[in-house]
Amino acid sequence: MSPKIEQFKVMARQAQEDLFDQTTPIGRLSLVQCAMLAGGTVVTISLAGSLFFSISPTAADHKVLLYLLFTLAPFAIVSPLLGPLIDRSRGARRLMVVSAAIGQAVLCPLMATHIHSLLLFPLAFLVLVCQKLYLVTKGALVPEMAELTAPDEHGDQAGYAPLNARLTLLGTLAGFVVSVPAVILYKLGGSPAVLVLATIVFVGAAIAGARLPVLSGRNGEGLWTDDATRAREYGQAGEAHAREQDLMRLQPIANPEVMLGLTAMCIVRGLTGFMTFMLAFGLRRMKGVGLYWYGLVLASSGVGAIIGLVLVGRLRKHMTEQQLLLCSLWLIAVTAAGCAVWGTLLAQVVLAFMVGLCGAVAQPSFDAMTQRYIPLSAQGRAFARFGMRQQLVWVIGSLIPVIIVFTLPQGDATMAVLAALGGLSYVSGRRAAHAPRVARNVREIRDLGDMGQPGG
Repeated sequence: MSPKIEQFKVMARQAQEDLFDQTTPIGRLSLVQCAMLAGGTVVTISLAGSLFFSISPTAADHKVLLYLLFTLAPFAIVSPLLGPLIDRSRGARRLMVVSAAIGQAVLCPLMATHIHSLLLFPLAFLVLVCQKLYLVTKGALVPEMAELTAPDEHGDQAGYAPLNARLTLLGTLAGFVVSVPAVILYKLGGSPAVLVLATIVFVGAAIAGARLPVLSGRNGEGLWTDDATRAREYGQAGEAHAREQDLMRLQPIANPEVMLGLTAMCIVRGLTGFMTFMLAFGLRRMKGVGLYWYGLVLASSGVGAIIGLVLVGRLRKHMTEQQLLLCSLWLIAVTAAGCAVWGTLLAQVVLAFMVGLCGAVAQPSFDAMTQRYIPLSAQGRAFARFGMRQQLVWVIGSLIPVIIVFTLPQGDATMAVLAALGGLSYVSGRRAAHAPRVARNVREIRDLGDMGQPGG
């Protein structure tokens, strides 16, 4: 049996154990993840003919621009407005999950009744806002549920990346499973029938979300302590920490490792957007190339993503999250350079596979870094802002091949250069951050931040 198939079976088995063990907080979060992503897939299928959910490669440039802005807009709401609410109190994250599910359960029937009117578009936009709100909240919930599942292992963050990957895999598989009845319903009753199914799924997601536990007692002690109390308990150090928290509300930067990792992750996301639209427009301009080639490219990217999710857990045993991020950039650079020289359509399929794989390895690794270095009480805001920046870079990367005409080898060469520069920048940035003086300052800030954590 192929080692990769065996690894997939092992990871799928672990994810299945998480899902069916509803006595643990991780198991309950896994169920919420399946329901929310399955519902999102059903909504996407129901709107398959809509402008915003299926932009064809032959779409006009201005329509593509509208689509890209539409994907970015929900983050503009989630990041500044809803992000701080996620960290408001111990039960705020559970409330946000339930609210996101209920919001979509209410919006889906409204969309079904206005499927052919202009009101569909603002309703679809609100659904996207709810989806982004859940994804941001889920990132902050992972360490919280991990702490509740195994409190004695709190601080052993090596398991965050595999856990993030298992949750992503569960959501992806749930989307595949639910797409079968959704497509059948679409053929029989059109979009309204599919939206009824989505409503049922989101109601189930709301019920599952209400079952998520909340940190309390020893597990949650100090995580949401107000600044005045901390200042009284820790004196000048507490006042300094309170000022740090005030700044964090505006810009949750925490550890330089996170900000450097964010830059690397943004480059990976930008390259993904660049490749997607470069191939869409490049294949369109090539004579005699059928649409099936673009479908093959997308399928190859999806297969690469699943394999990447499978590999994360095994790779994390031998490499740090930082090394995984860096290797993702190097692999994209080397593969893109090789494909630029190769110059065939099959080369683009290989490139799409590698970009999908590297993106699937990089994202859980960066999420784990955020969960590790940023205080739990600020992770909601952090994930909201980081998600906004990643989506913004994805949009910028996607716009470049829309505005500038690239041949496929030229686009591959551009990707190779950008990925290589990103890798070099990440290496030099980490070396500068670990210089003796900088490292000492970082430790001092981290010690202040740890005072509010359990055991601090």
